[in-house]
Amino acid sequence: MLTALYWLSINLYAAVLRIASLFNPKARLFVKGRKGLLQRMHYALINERRPRIWMHCASLGEFEQGRPILEKLRDKYPQYAYVLTFFSPSGYEVRKDYDGADYVFYLPLDSPGNAKKFLSVIQPRLCLFVKYEFWYFLLSAIAKRDIPNVLVSAIFRKDQLFFKWYGALHRRMLHSFTHIFVQEERSLHLLLKAGVSHASVSGDTRFDRVQQAMQQLQKLPAVELFCKGYNVLVAGSTWPDDERFLKDVLSKLETDTYKLIIVPHEVGEKHIADIERLFAGQTTKWSLGVNAEKQVLIIDTVGLLFSVYAYANTVWVGGGFGKEGVHNVLEPAIHGVPVAFGPVYDQFVEAKELIAAGGGFEYNDPIRFANQLKAWQTDNYSYQQACEKAHECVITHTGATPRIIAYLEAKNWLITS
Repeated sequence: MLTALYWLSINLYAAVLRIASLFNPKARLFVKGRKGLLQRMHYALINERRPRIWMHCASLGEFEQGRPILEKLRDKYPQYAYVLTFFSPSGYEVRKDYDGADYVFYLPLDSPGNAKKFLSVIQPRLCLFVKYEFWYFLLSAIAKRDIPNVLVSAIFRKDQLFFKWYGALHRRMLHSFTHIFVQEERSLHLLLKAGVSHASVSGDTRFDRVQQAMQQLQKLPAVELFCKGYNVLVAGSTWPDDERFLKDVLSKLETDTYKLIIVPHEVGEKHIADIERLFAGQTTKWSLGVNAEKQVLIIDTVGLLFSVYAYANTVWVGGGFGKEGVHNVLEPAIHGVPVAFGPVYDQFVEAKELIAAGGGFEYNDPIRFANQLKAWQTDNYSYQQACEKAHECVITHTGATPRIIAYLEAKNWLITS
């Protein structure tokens, strides 16, 4: 009965997407990308003779989480072919040319037939799922073939279906994994209580990723010129609520001492135009050439946020006013600057840890935040303490990647002979 309901929900989901694809660009990419997908996979891999390791990520954030594992494996075990799949267009379309994998595909929609065909084409020796993505038919087919299947950097909450009396199907999915690596003890306790004992705490591979990314910073001379001589607030992954909040904050700061760089989560023309109207007369856009005389710089392209953080005195991370919660706080923290965000962060362990360490700060009142920025201008000791605590919070939590790879090696899952 549960399996039938699950199968019905997948079919309804597919039908909704087909309808949505008529007017929604993201849904259109989702549907178009899966047309003839299994056949394209077959021809792409038809002459591939190397054994294969497959990693699946829901979207771009999960890819960044799994990336340090994938790149370390590729560096250490080049005899494998590496297959990377995404569920979401926002992951696939950005990383379809990623050179850290040999093949990058969408993941077919879950069905008994698709699962069987997909595994027959990919023929993985090892499967790695990042954080979440629980597809019943696919996970069941992997388990039936007795392929090692590891979930990495997982995190669980007690309100999820796995831990409800009616969550039997989802608990079966958890039992389909060979091993589950969780980020923290709370998740492990939830799994143990639900009868899932094949799990252990590894930490979060995102900490390893941001440390790794520090070695790949781009220099941005135009941004450096824009910032020269000013205190700089960089606002990353912002939404309209964040931008309105920042407008109020900026109005309470001296224009001759502070500048603002906004890197919005969505860089569509309408959103950029809305930001320009909000900060009327104050803005300059990256795409048109940076005017260093302006007070607000809008980065209207993707891929620069991590490097822009290097020019910040303080960072605001967006998303904390919306139901989905704050975005990645680790990327700015590794730069060693105070990281502030809105009140919706409770489901993000790293945000809570950053606050507890003294490097993260939650604000819902623009006056309070503006006053804190002013205080840091005059109290250098407090400012430096916040900077050091932010950096230390990341560094002390690294190491999940080598722990996971050591486990895979101990199980002899990486031996090709």
